[in-house]
Amino acid sequence: MQITPPFGRLITAMVTPFKKSGEIDWAGIESIANHLVSTGHDGIAVNGTTGEAPTTSDDEKDEIVKVVRKVVGSKIKIIAGAGNNETSHSIEQAQRAAKAGADGLLVVTPYYNKPPQAGIEAHFRAMADATDLPVMIYDIPGRTGVEIESETIVKLAEHKNIAALKDAKGNPAATSWVIKRSSIPVYSGDDILNLPLLSVGAVGFVSVCGHTVGAELKEMLNAWFSGDSKKALEIHQKLLPVFTGTFRTQGAILTKAALNLMGHPGGFTRLPLVDATEAQIAQLKVDLQAGGVKLK
Repeated sequence: MQITPPFGRLITAMVTPFKKSGEIDWAGIESIANHLVSTGHDGIAVNGTTGEAPTTSDDEKDEIVKVVRKVVGSKIKIIAGAGNNETSHSIEQAQRAAKAGADGLLVVTPYYNKPPQAGIEAHFRAMADATDLPVMIYDIPGRTGVEIESETIVKLAEHKNIAALKDAKGNPAATSWVIKRSSIPVYSGDDILNLPLLSVGAVGFVSVCGHTVGAELKEMLNAWFSGDSKKALEIHQKLLPVFTGTFRTQGAILTKAALNLMGHPGGFTRLPLVDATEAQIAQLKVDLQAGGVKLK
């Protein structure tokens, strides 16, 4: 049984480039969106962790959706992050994202306050009821402090607006059972587990490394779904230095540094993130070049 990917197969969680002053670099957003389109993406996720969403205002989030839509047109799916740890504000963000032109919502587990599974389920149901947009629920317990348990995911998958799961749990065994029990379309949310999750039934990726190796990730997906698992494995192994190198510290920091090294406007971070150090950039160059990334 092959599960249909509701947002296409290759999505990248896009950075939000900032100027040194802290303002958003709107021309930079346009440039990076164009870069992602040119490397074979089916969708772009904005206003997520990699987009430093905790540091952008609601108005900025709306404008990011609008600017990316202007660049990519209607052929590329825009999935907007619309979740935090307060449900009523999350609902407001979801409704604003829909009005701004998003095609779907990426909704993370409420973080820090560690709700029980009943609260997590109620939060996601409220978000799914808030608009007509399809929702990708996002399970990343390493950041949120609490996982979405398999039983909760299976129940949520029955909701008509819950269309997919972004899986960054790091537990392929649990993901295997979720797919078997619910047939929910699963996207890998951890680049180094992209191929392992394909092997248990994932439909695609919500990548970070798609900024630097998007074309190669698309090639991996095409190889896997055409039955060439050997080629998919070769690509996975080639990209291991990129997957490891990008996350030697927080992913947005080194992704922005990598884009800058490639000649794209990765820009600067906003506090509490800080820009990569000279030593981190030197190591990043080694990692990227080991994975075949061409630098300027």
